Amino acid sequence: MASKSDNIIAFQGVPGAYSDLACRAAYPAMTTLPCPSFEDAFAAVKNNDARLAMIPIENSLAGRVADIHHLLPEAGLHIIGEHFQRVNHCLVAPKGAAIAGLKSVWSHVQALSQCRNFIKQRGLKPVVRADTAGSAQEVATLGDKSVAAIASSLAAEIYGLDVLATDIEDAEHNTTRMVVMARDPIDPDPGKGPVITSFVFRVRSVPAALYKALGGFATNGVNITKLESYMVDGNFTVAQFYADIDGHPDQRPVRLALEELSFFSREVRILGVYPANAFRAGQK
Repeated sequence: MASKSDNIIAFQGVPGAYSDLACRAAYPAMTTLPCPSFEDAFAAVKNNDARLAMIPIENSLAGRVADIHHLLPEAGLHIIGEHFQRVNHCLVAPKGAAIAGLKSVWSHVQALSQCRNFIKQRGLKPVVRADTAGSAQEVATLGDKSVAAIASSLAAEIYGLDVLATDIEDAEHNTTRMVVMARDPIDPDPGKGPVITSFVFRVRSVPAALYKALGGFATNGVNITKLESYMVDGNFTVAQFYADIDGHPDQRPVRLALEELSFFSREVRILGVYPANAFRAGQK
């Protein structure tokens, strides 16, 4: 029997956030559920208040989303898909406002940074706020025609703001990669299309451990598409690594590479095996 949560996808942020936009783009038939934090989005899925969660992990300009690599392994969920969301920043303001009358612009620090040239050319004062959609909500409530926000067109629609300019970001390749999380893992057929395996691992504290741990991927011809390290447990001598590779663990080259990785690692934990998004093919 279907649950009412089967049609709900959670995201971190307020309505109109880019994660909200990504949910609607990837799962147009589902209802989006805003959550105050990433932990709340994970909890919504674990508590059966949502079937999926859309979680940003990296941006082509800003890099890794803060704290997310620490949170993913402890979420108790599985990655079942990925989505690449193009970020098109808009200048939004109360009804009747004009660019010539603006004095300041509010948004998340990264959005302000990504639109630095646009802001500078128009002599606007950037004001850092918690997030993009939240800035749009605040600007709508304030109703001051001299104050604008940088946010999505969806946020402008939700909060009744005018879009004064579109695509104002400095770089044309501004894209955020997101992963889709669920309670249960999936097992995609690699014969039906490219597959990504995501995992975290910690190497043993011996000389050349990382070199040896990763050697199996080279000798077995397995492509590592992402490898990133970060400190854990507040210890500057203990690093955990997050990795994405092409292939399925059941495929012999991947299986052999993971076996060699495990031999030289203290811990290897697979976070998800899922179909590669078609966006990847266009990046090659």
